[in-house]
Parts: sequence; structure tokens; C-alpha cells
Amino acid sequence: MKTSESFEDLVCWQKAYQFKQRIRLEVMPQLPPKEQFELKFQIMRAARSATANVAEGWGRFHFLDSSRFYYNSRGSLAEIIDHFIEAKDKGYSSVDLYEGLKSQVLESIKVLNGFIFYLKREHLKTNAKN
Repeated sequence: MKTSESFEDLVCWQKAYQFKQRIRLEVMPQLPPKEQFELKFQIMRAARSATANVAEGWGRFHFLDSSRFYYNSRGSLAEIIDHFIEAKDKGYSSVDLYEGLKSQVLESIKVLNGFIFYLKREHLKTNAKN
């Protein structure tokens, strides 16, 4: 069940990608070198996972197969919030930056949830016809 010509056309991928770019520009430079292999690595790994899982889910042809990748993407986005809480608590990030990033993550999750529910409805309609 394809809904676009490329995963890049999906709004849920675009939102996660924009967020990943913001992390690179606004968060990574603020993290101290001592966090290079801990927090910095974890945040970027989760941000990359969020977009990569949407891309991989799009590349699957069966709803049940693709949906687990969208759920993984949602989990990665939620994981980023946890990492941001730690960064804020350690004083690496301002409360304002944290709140802005959290808001952007929650918006990405909301759009992704909408896409998941849309695909579920389409899957159920297709199966009801058969």
C-alpha cells in the first residue's frame, strides 16, 4: 500500500528530518566533548532511527510489516525527549530550547500517529472488500 512516490514525500518523514537537522544545528554544538560518546551519540542515533524507520517502513509492501517500522520511529522520537530531559537537567540545554524541541518532537509523533492510523484504516477497508 503505497501512499507516495517516495518516503521523502511523507509529511511524517519530513517532520522527523527537519527535527534531525535542528538537532545537528542547535543541540550537538551545545553538548560538551565529554558527552561525545554518550549523550551526543545516543541523540543522533535516535534521530537517525526516526527517519530511517519511516523510510524502511515505506519500502515494505505489507501493512503489518511496514507498521512495525513506523512504531519504531515513534519510539525513537520519544527516546529523544528522554535524552533532552537529561541534557536540560545537566545544564547543557536551556529550558526554552528543551521546550521548543519537545514541542517539535510531539508534533512529529502526532503526524506519525495520523499516518499510522490512516494506513490502518486503509488496510481494514482493503481486507473488508476481500
